[in-house]
Amino acid sequence: MVDLNKLKPMDRRNFLKRGIQSGAVLVSLPLWKNMAWGDPAALLDGDAAAFLSKEDLRKLLEAALSKGGDFAEVYFEHTVQNNISLDEAKISTATRGLDMGAGFRVIKGEKTGYAFSDDLDPAKLKEAALTAALIADGRVSAAPQKFKPLAPPSFYLVETAPDGVAAKLKADLLLKANASGRGFDKRITQFRAGFSDMTKRIAIANSEGLYAEDTQTLTSLITTALALEGKQRSMGYESKAGAFGFEHFDVKLAEEFGRKAADMAVRNLPAEDAPAGEFPIVIARGYGGVFFHEAIGHSLEADGIRKKTAVFWDKLGKPIATPGVTLLDDGTYKGGWGTVNVDDEGQPGRKTVLIDKGKCAAFIQDKLSAGLMKMERTGNGRRQSFRFHPIPRMTNTYLLPGESDPGDIVKSIDKGLFIAKIGGGNVDTTTGRFVFSVTEGSMIEGGKVTKPLKGIMLMGSGQDVLKNISMVGNDLLIIGGGTCGKDGQGKPVGFGNPTLKVDKITVGGQRA
Repeated sequence: MVDLNKLKPMDRRNFLKRGIQSGAVLVSLPLWKNMAWGDPAALLDGDAAAFLSKEDLRKLLEAALSKGGDFAEVYFEHTVQNNISLDEAKISTATRGLDMGAGFRVIKGEKTGYAFSDDLDPAKLKEAALTAALIADGRVSAAPQKFKPLAPPSFYLVETAPDGVAAKLKADLLLKANASGRGFDKRITQFRAGFSDMTKRIAIANSEGLYAEDTQTLTSLITTALALEGKQRSMGYESKAGAFGFEHFDVKLAEEFGRKAADMAVRNLPAEDAPAGEFPIVIARGYGGVFFHEAIGHSLEADGIRKKTAVFWDKLGKPIATPGVTLLDDGTYKGGWGTVNVDDEGQPGRKTVLIDKGKCAAFIQDKLSAGLMKMERTGNGRRQSFRFHPIPRMTNTYLLPGESDPGDIVKSIDKGLFIAKIGGGNVDTTTGRFVFSVTEGSMIEGGKVTKPLKGIMLMGSGQDVLKNISMVGNDLLIIGGGTCGKDGQGKPVGFGNPTLKVDKITVGGQRA
């Protein structure tokens, strides 16, 4: 067991000698109770200048360009992550992890060379830069330009950095949520909760003269309840996640989330098997954004578009949806789970209209794809960590609200399904075909939401769904907490939607 409060700071020379490798400190109970996370004596401050000066960065860029690359980039990252979990009415784990390193990218034409080092020894860093340079095979043709620091506006909602908040205060939220959830109904048999926060400091320098720094904070509270009645089992959950400071989480919110998770679990206990066939559906606000992310957003990412492997590759400027559909990817949405002041290439966050009143208006671009396609960058070059090169990824993707009243949308259906929450799913971006599981849904009968259902699967193609959206509500909700996987990289993304009606979709259920 390690007492983080007794750790002493390490001088930079010794620290560089040892290097930083990916790892975490697992804190044994009851040590967490009195631990103050964020003590700079426990884990070193992540200011990039403390490890890599601008002169260091310039020399590394020169090494990266030494084989004749067209473009070179250094990405430095220092990430601290804290997690506390509750299970069986007690705190089960408390962890704190530190990860730090630098990645080097060199572009030559359409080719990309990438290497990284989690050891900040100057020799190791130069070795990684020279490795990335091997993508090119020639003489150095250009020197790095003079750095021009970038100072973008901030879209994060952080007043109290969660990394500096005592672990006991975070644990108290979980204990209160547990008491509230278990006290909601005697049929609640299990309750779990988790609080996590991540503080990532990045610095990006490239051969074109860009220099950008950012401190990204992501915080989440998740509650899950399990209910049992006879042989019937069900689950409920509630969460809040975003670029938030600790001031956005308190005991009242934790108790509310405990009740909501328990209420969902109890509400779904009498759920019947879902019918199978083709039905009209209503997708509730918020969680339907998962559909737009998976079935539409990925098919608009520029790497698939330029390779002509994405279903919308030839649709720019053409109608692909009904006129009521306007879809955005917005890295500037304040407090969003996918929000970025700058992306992982140093490009300022942007709001991009992907579908404008039914017409395909833009693609999700990073530097490489935008350059090859001769299109404007959209601030969507993202990477999981310094170990990965950036690729075009979504930030916060959501459907703009329409004019319909949500109640009227439900009333317009005589027999169909109400989809309250969509869980996981997958899509083939080449064909647009998708499959989604539904974690909460009900029948609509005679214009009213009636009995709960289980085992709902939604199947079809994104193109067909876009053409079958007939009503869009005025109640947009944007949420977060999900991690999107692509090319072996996971990245936080936000999503959202207003209540909407899809005239027909294939439902895979348990009964004909």
